[in-house]
Amino acid sequence: MLVQFLILAAGLILILLGANYLVDGASSVAKKFGLSEFIIGVTIVGIGTSSPEMVVSFMSSFQGKADMAIGNIVGSNIFNTLMILGVTALIAPLAITKSNLKRDIPLNIIVTALLIILGLDFTFFGREQDIISRLDGAVLLGIFVWYLWSSFKSDKPAEDEESQIKVYSSFISIIMIIGGLAGLIFGGRLFVNSATDLAKAFGVSDKFIAITVMAAGTSMPELATCVVAALKGRGQLALGNIIGSNISNILLILGGAALISPLSMSGMTYVDLGVVFLSSVVIMVTAYT
Repeated sequence: MLVQFLILAAGLILILLGANYLVDGASSVAKKFGLSEFIIGVTIVGIGTSSPEMVVSFMSSFQGKADMAIGNIVGSNIFNTLMILGVTALIAPLAITKSNLKRDIPLNIIVTALLIILGLDFTFFGREQDIISRLDGAVLLGIFVWYLWSSFKSDKPAEDEESQIKVYSSFISIIMIIGGLAGLIFGGRLFVNSATDLAKAFGVSDKFIAITVMAAGTSMPELATCVVAALKGRGQLALGNIIGSNISNILLILGGAALISPLSMSGMTYVDLGVVFLSSVVIMVTAYT
């Protein structure tokens, strides 16, 4: 038991170190190539910090554990929004741009609603069972490609980002990003494995582990990255990380997992799906307060 706690601590340290280098490297790339911090947060940082969720959900899909694959994503999105954005905003208020209000935040709500509609085939359309089919997965992946393309096409960096960011050489920036992601992913893996072993020792179910321990554990890279970004005054990078992670979790990860093997939604309750949808709406509501 003591060994598992030590591994847990080691994973957390790696996550924090990785987050620091990832934020600095990503911010440098944003300024060097004239991209906004938000877009870097949505793409490089958001997709990168979602790698643990991708590994867990893809492996769960290969093994036929739909509860684990879907529960991990539902739990991660809830944790990302309610816990991580909450903690980040307590550290430093997050500025919301017009583009965030018109496109990014509404899309997060739409994508979450789409997951529920596609997954509850029997409930809404009277089909054989509630399942995310391979066709549904292809639709989700198609929307993800469109979102990336439209984001880069319409991107404009904010004027106040220019003077705040330290620029490194392209080589150093790439090394910082790769090294930071490696620290986040490897540290996250140590954290998740040890936390899962500890949870199993107490005899809890796969769904409970997926929607709590694993979801929180695989969201540790997002938490560390957002906290470090907030401390460094990179609010848009933090917001982009969460929006990007939530959208990537559903469109890219669940879409890809469904292509591997159709995912049954039978393990998800209306409470689980209701909370993940409400959490996406909360971002829009708080953006106007």
